[in-house]
Amino acid sequence: MITNLNKDKFNALTRYVRVRSAPEDTFVEFDFAIEYPDLFVELVLPKKAFELFCKHNDVVHMDEAMSKKIDEDNQKWRFGDTKKV
Repeated sequence: MITNLNKDKFNALTRYVRVRSAPEDTFVEFDFAIEYPDLFVELVLPKKAFELFCKHNDVVHMDEAMSKKIDEDNQKWRFGDTKKV
């Protein structure tokens, strides 16, 4: 059973979005993470739905530095390689 306390704790977690598609694309391809930006799901939504999704989830858009750090870490775990991507 979900209590209000548990719901409040979940709602307090930070949500991250990293857009993968080009601005002119019809659909927005993006990564969505809750609390841990390196643990994400890949999603696709029409632009208007993406805007509503971001507003509803009060997302933090990942900047270039944060994205680069995640890419480097993923490279290390996938290939055992610490070289820059």
